[in-house]
Amino acid sequence: MKAIGLMSGTSLDGLDICLCDFMEEHGKWTFSILHTETVAYSIEWQNKLSYNPSLSARHLLELDHDYGILLGEILLKFISQNDIKLSDITLIASHGHTFYHRPEQGFTFQLGNGPEIFAKFQIPVVCDFRRQDVALGGQGAPLVPIGDQLLFGKHEACLNFGGFANISFDKNMHRVAFDICPVNFVLNTFAKELGYDYDYQGLLASKGKLCSNLLSQLNELDFYQKAPPKSLGAEWVNECIFPIIEKADITVFDKLRTMAEHIAIQVSKVLNDQQIKNCLITGGGAYNSYLIQLIRSKTNCLIHIPEKEIVEFKEAVIFAFMGLLRLQGKDNVIGNVTGASRSHSSGIIYT
Repeated sequence: MKAIGLMSGTSLDGLDICLCDFMEEHGKWTFSILHTETVAYSIEWQNKLSYNPSLSARHLLELDHDYGILLGEILLKFISQNDIKLSDITLIASHGHTFYHRPEQGFTFQLGNGPEIFAKFQIPVVCDFRRQDVALGGQGAPLVPIGDQLLFGKHEACLNFGGFANISFDKNMHRVAFDICPVNFVLNTFAKELGYDYDYQGLLASKGKLCSNLLSQLNELDFYQKAPPKSLGAEWVNECIFPIIEKADITVFDKLRTMAEHIAIQVSKVLNDQQIKNCLITGGGAYNSYLIQLIRSKTNCLIHIPEKEIVEFKEAVIFAFMGLLRLQGKDNVIGNVTGASRSHSSGIIYT
């Protein structure tokens, strides 16, 4: 079964596209990656997709519609360039782009009008994976643990470094997963103040000095004291992280250095507390050598960074997989992970 997964993360680095071939045999799933591409967003689209709490209902609907058209146009080019036959594709699964995430208030919203994608390709489209989970009392996140469990189960834990760090692992015969802390959502913001899209290999952070006062304030935030299930969104970072950092009278290099230390402390604390022996790390942050070095210095856990395609496209693979499970009516969201009242098959199907 061939499926296309589309993933757009809070780091706003672009749209990840992955065509995968999935096979199920005796209840065991395997996959192979056939084609991948990351399409960078223009500055205009980066601005449009940035968190904006004051956007009117009309403009939100317009943005949702326009972004759905953009996804379709990007995907059309991907299909054409790779000589993909639509008749070979079982479905397209689109995560969309998280614009609002307030599960504690009962709502979450992912941009990316599913009907627009379906109208362009006329094959099943699965999207809007999060809202049903929130309606069932869950956080609507993290969603990828079903893929971690069924596709990447040989690793004791899976850790993704995107806009946020989230982890997934088995404990007492149950899957446990939660967001740990912000990563690229914050690091990229300060790298851009220095004229870079991101902090290549953590070189900028490595030039800074650690600010112990700022580090203490970050580590003492209430979120880190909460037990899972728990998740993070742009709103929390804008309200709780950036105001603290901006008050610190230090250089941007020092802010990056201190934030890297904060991330390493929070991640290694989870790895150590859960006694995790080996961990797969994926997402753009896996290329931040300085950050990985800091984490390794604080834990005995074996950190495994896989091949480039898995690092960059693991989440797109998993959303394609979640789309397949949804089409089959199988559970694709683990209730005890998100805090929902039960596990369930989530996502709206357009056919």
